[in-house]
Order: sequence, then structure tokens, then C-alpha cells
Amino acid sequence: MKLWSNQQRPLAIFSSLLVSLGVLMGGTDAVLAAGSSDDPIEVINRPIYHANDILDQYVGEPISRVYIDYTPEMVRSSVSNFFDNVSYLNVILNDFLQGKGKQGVEDSSRFLINSTFGALGLFDIATPLGLEKHNEDFGQTLAVWGVGQGSYLVLPFLGPNTARDVPDLGFSTVTNILFYVSNPVAVPVAVLGFIDKRSRFDQAIQIRNEVAVEPYLFTREAYLQHRNFLIYDGNPPIEDEDLFLDEPYAELEKEGPVEIEDTPEQPTPNIDPQARNTDLGNASVTVSIR
Repeated sequence: MKLWSNQQRPLAIFSSLLVSLGVLMGGTDAVLAAGSSDDPIEVINRPIYHANDILDQYVGEPISRVYIDYTPEMVRSSVSNFFDNVSYLNVILNDFLQGKGKQGVEDSSRFLINSTFGALGLFDIATPLGLEKHNEDFGQTLAVWGVGQGSYLVLPFLGPNTARDVPDLGFSTVTNILFYVSNPVAVPVAVLGFIDKRSRFDQAIQIRNEVAVEPYLFTREAYLQHRNFLIYDGNPPIEDEDLFLDEPYAELEKEGPVEIEDTPEQPTPNIDPQARNTDLGNASVTVSIR
């Protein structure tokens, strides 16, 4: 799937997805709380989720905030570019495993250009040349091969996952260049990689904490929808085509235009001028649950 060169744009889109889910789930938490076929081991997942959340509140979030507040954006961008590049062999290999030969060749060129002219990936030279960044992994490959999603999982320290995506943990590890670095620099680089990854999702996590009535359900649905989005390269099928209509749109088209009968003009109601001029621009409702 194609990603944008500007790192802020995909995060903004993902944040918008979180906001949309928050609005929709605000009225459906009671229904979802009864259980989901995607989450048969919710009774196990929830305690792990809460343990991860506490750990993030006291460790991940404070470190991430310091990193964001005191590190120039240009430096953070270069750090993100570096970690994206050293893990990009995973994308290339899964391009070919999914039968995306042309995309695999383009991603191979992107990797070579950024690894050389981009100073080991610190600078994204390939995107301005028309070689856009993609996001592929072994979990998506298994989906393309027809493997079912399986149960939703919450893994200690790692967070949301599915049974189908678990094999990618090993796959992405052995295709990461840093896996083969055994000198003392490997440990601090790995720590920096964790900080970089946490900082990228800082905005999305803050939005979740502000709008989610039930953060566990919110995170689960956001993760599953995001994975579905990636699997279908940004064009997931609409499962309920009559979600907002009693009849499919195609059937409505066959019926032709709807004739609207003329109705007699209604008298203008007598409205209080003071009520008519009431300014609702400052009205707001904020729900914040951590």
C-alpha cells in the first residue's frame, strides 16, 4: 500500500479514523461490550491491555513527550527515516510474496537509493524521485494467500495483534538489518527505535484517550480496521452496502427518479428574534476518559 512522503499526513488520517470510531462507538459501546467474534479471548486480552496501558502511562508516554518536546522535528524525521529504511527489506520481500512484482522492483530501488545517497536512510531521497513508500508485512501476505484473521490478541509490551499477524513478529525481525548488528551500539539503537515508534503514535493515543468511552474496544476496532485497510491497499470492501439505506443503491437506481408532489406553502412560524440570533458557536461537549 502507498504511503505519503509527509510523515504527518498518514498520522493525521489515522487520527481521523480514531475520531470517527470514537463518535460511532460512543453509542455502541454497550453492544460491543457483550463480546465480539473477533475477540473470543477478551477475558485474557483485557488484563494484558490494562497492564500495557499502565506501563505506557508511566514509562512510554513520559519518555515520548520529552523526546518530542526537546528534539527538533528535522532530527526526529531523520531518525524515523533511518528505522524505516533498515526494516524496509521486509516490505520488499512481502511485495514479491504477494505477487506485486512492479512494486517490489520500485521498493528495491527505493531501498538502494536511500541506503546510499540518503546516508543509510537518514534522508528520504527516493520519494522526490517518484519512488513512494509502501507498507507491506507478512501478516498482509498471509491475508492475500487466504489465511483467516484468527483471534484478536493483545500481546505483553507489544499491544494489539491477531493470530494471523503474529508470524510477522519473527519475519520482520530477521529481515531487519539491525538484527545482524551485534556490537554494543545495538542496545541504545534499539531503545531509540522504541522511542521513535512510540512518538509516532503519540497524537493518535492522545486522541483515543480523549474521545474513547471504552478505550479497550476503541483500540481493538481501530486496529482491526487499520489492518483491513492495509490488506486491501486502501480500498477495503464495504461489508454492509445497505448500512444507511434500506435498499442497495443499485436497486434505487433502477427505480428511476422520485417524483415529489407539490405541497402547499406553510405559514412562516413566529420566531422570537432573540432566540433566532442565539450564537451556538461556543457550545462544546468534551469527554475525556483515561
